[in-house]
Amino acid sequence: MNTTNPPRWDLSNVYPGLDSDQFKMDSIGLSKQTDEIETFFSTQIRPATPVNDLIQLNHLVCGAVDRLNQAFCLSLTLNAYIQSFVTTDSYNTQALRLLSTYEQTRVRLDKQWINFQRWIGSLAPVLPALLAQPGIAHDHAYFLTKTARQSQYLMSQAEEELAAELNLSGANAWNKLQGNFTSQLNVDFELYGELKKMPMPELINLHGHPDEAVRHRAYLAEMDVWEKTREPLAAALNGIKGTVNTLNLHRGRPDALHSALDEAHIDRDTLDAMLAAMQASLPAFRRYFKSKAARNGKTTLDWWDLFAPSGRTDRVYRFDEARGIILENFNRFSPDLSSFARYAFDHAWIDAEQRPGKQGGAFCMDVPGVGESRILCNFDGSLDQVSTIAHELGHGYHNHCMVKAGKTEAQKFIPMTLAETASIMCETILSEAALGETTDPQERLAILETQLIGDSQVIVDIYSRYLFETEVFERRRQAELSADEFCEIMERAQKTAYGDGLNPAHLHKYMWTWKSHYYNADLSFYNFPYAFGLLFATGLYSIYQQRRASFIPDYIDLLATTGEAPPVDLAARFGIDIHKQSFWEDSLAIIGRRIDRYCAI
Repeated sequence: MNTTNPPRWDLSNVYPGLDSDQFKMDSIGLSKQTDEIETFFSTQIRPATPVNDLIQLNHLVCGAVDRLNQAFCLSLTLNAYIQSFVTTDSYNTQALRLLSTYEQTRVRLDKQWINFQRWIGSLAPVLPALLAQPGIAHDHAYFLTKTARQSQYLMSQAEEELAAELNLSGANAWNKLQGNFTSQLNVDFELYGELKKMPMPELINLHGHPDEAVRHRAYLAEMDVWEKTREPLAAALNGIKGTVNTLNLHRGRPDALHSALDEAHIDRDTLDAMLAAMQASLPAFRRYFKSKAARNGKTTLDWWDLFAPSGRTDRVYRFDEARGIILENFNRFSPDLSSFARYAFDHAWIDAEQRPGKQGGAFCMDVPGVGESRILCNFDGSLDQVSTIAHELGHGYHNHCMVKAGKTEAQKFIPMTLAETASIMCETILSEAALGETTDPQERLAILETQLIGDSQVIVDIYSRYLFETEVFERRRQAELSADEFCEIMERAQKTAYGDGLNPAHLHKYMWTWKSHYYNADLSFYNFPYAFGLLFATGLYSIYQQRRASFIPDYIDLLATTGEAPPVDLAARFGIDIHKQSFWEDSLAIIGRRIDRYCAI
């Protein structure tokens, strides 16, 4: 398979190396900035905050926000740089050690963040009057208002500080175990007549291989690996979910979903409306699964066929071809988007090579110190991976729009629900352009297949993940769960979501082992925001098709301000009411028409 040497990313413009003086100086600098913030709080605020003197109070709030923004910028830059080594080589002991050292300083910064939250919460009665004054506080009105509202869920100062310290040897350690452990797993697998030691991410990518025999063998090999390695992963998941439940209880939250909704900046009515629309759409997706099964000579789909390509399956894209396709189609949507993507390609922002020790999947991370992003993926030459690069570039463009607008780190705190908007928009741009260009039924089928694989994962599989995590959190309150119980919950969730569209004898009961989303104690229910992003972006793309060029400035403004208003207000700019089930149904109807086109070929 020739993919013309998929590139590795370059972060030399951030720091020359982990041993460089610049990196060491900034590491010390973060510690000093944290000291200064601690001194600021202990000397300027704790003695006596003048709540009746709005001018002096505004001065103090502006000073605190300014200091935190500087510290957040440096902290996120250091973290991104270290993670660029850890996520691509989990064998790198130097990077792992430096990550641990960085996290010690980050805990100290987290403690000051807790101080800030508590203080802003105490100012809630005068906050509206304070934010009416011009200055940094006024510019961060949404950030400060939300901070004050969330402060009610803080434990005592001593408890929050202890929780932050224990996180390093608790939930954070469990998270590292899952990431390092799964990235270092290798499997002996025969492909194209050659027996090779294949990293797990590469094996998992074989889900989309055109040969069913290869997909089936890869599925069996994967199941065998998870069967043998499931116990430490079950321990990690128990540790993380148990920690979240305990902290939620002591913080006065009814459940993990409560905090997830706050993180997503939406209310339960919005989630319920979206979930109801998703449930109603499941029969349409099952019709797609059955049609796909029929194309493969089956009555029902096996798990190893979910990602199988259809239509013209002999096309393998070189990385330079993927670049060309992306740039050309981005340019048709917006020259600004294309120009951004070209810069990212030209300056080695993307690490696409598959190799041992590298984390699976894909992500985009912000590197605020240089106003850039970096993208990780595992490129295998498939159309799906071309779409993945477009998706992650969308995240990078979102960050670019905020940087270009001069937003601070606090103004760039965007919810997951909106974080997926630009990424899914970029996927849609690519697939819709390709569909519009081709007259070949087999190419059209291949493109629709790629679209619907993604759509079904974000709607059907995400729904199963939501059901899985809901039950896990509920049962974890009573006792630890065995690996068998995790598997039973996962299979039950998949049967509910996929229904008769998937063979119940061949599901993926070990999906919980390698999906890193489940192992993030700071962000539970790392699933439904993807569905929000897909359906919101689909609705926006429909508006773009009506407005074309006049849509772009409003879209860029939306991306630039996603950290400064709730999703319900931002959506209203485009005439969208996310509280209404009809909006979500309209977006799902667009996907339903893709299913109709697929089944008709």
